[in-house]
Amino acid sequence: MNFFMVLSGKKLKHFLFILVLSLFTALFFYSQTSVQVAVFSTKEGPKAIKKGKKGIALTFNIGWGDQKAEPIIDTLVKNEVKSATFFLSGSWAERHPDIVNKIVKSGYEIGNLGYAYEDYTELESVKIRQDILRAQEVLKKLNVKNIKLLRSPTGHFDKKTLKVADQLGLTVVHWSINSEDWTNPGVNQIIKNIDQAKNGDIILMHASDAAKQTKNALPSIIDNLKDKGTFTNVSDMIANGKVKTTLIK
Repeated sequence: MNFFMVLSGKKLKHFLFILVLSLFTALFFYSQTSVQVAVFSTKEGPKAIKKGKKGIALTFNIGWGDQKAEPIIDTLVKNEVKSATFFLSGSWAERHPDIVNKIVKSGYEIGNLGYAYEDYTELESVKIRQDILRAQEVLKKLNVKNIKLLRSPTGHFDKKTLKVADQLGLTVVHWSINSEDWTNPGVNQIIKNIDQAKNGDIILMHASDAAKQTKNALPSIIDNLKDKGTFTNVSDMIANGKVKTTLIK
């Protein structure tokens, strides 16, 4: 009987050791494969960032077309803008891997613009999640790493959208300055729309083919903003100081 109890004790210790080791391994792999929780969750729930404290963030949405994106990238490089953020639609990125690669090689940050151009406020949470994850998968296949930022494809979002993004470890990025470039109001008007920008602003522009005047307005925009703050990408802006958040209903 004593022998049986000793043997059982050894088996019990061995079982507990295996159990603890298995739990530790599972937690380790989970921590490696899961993304970080979005940092702008409050007691009222997650919110989107719209403004930072340090730097000026030029952001460009690309949803379709193959004519305007590369000239804008070239203009940024030529004017020595070393940091900017491009939000890419998954469906567009899938069809233009060469331009995605050019954005990465030029040193610019890439964020998620969803896969299809859909209004997230009109979708159920499960559909929002599917759209975001489909775009994430495309971008990862194109060797875009550490995607932590999301911009709602149409710019419209609600608590439902923010909750899904938060669960996926993504921070929703809005803007504080809208260039209105997609309306093609004229080069001078686009420049004027951005002229009020200052340190901490997140500026919305587009590199889709619908924005026909952005490239021509960009040199003057860059020149006007150089004295107002250092150009930064959104992730660095988040890391470098306090941000203002918003919940747009």
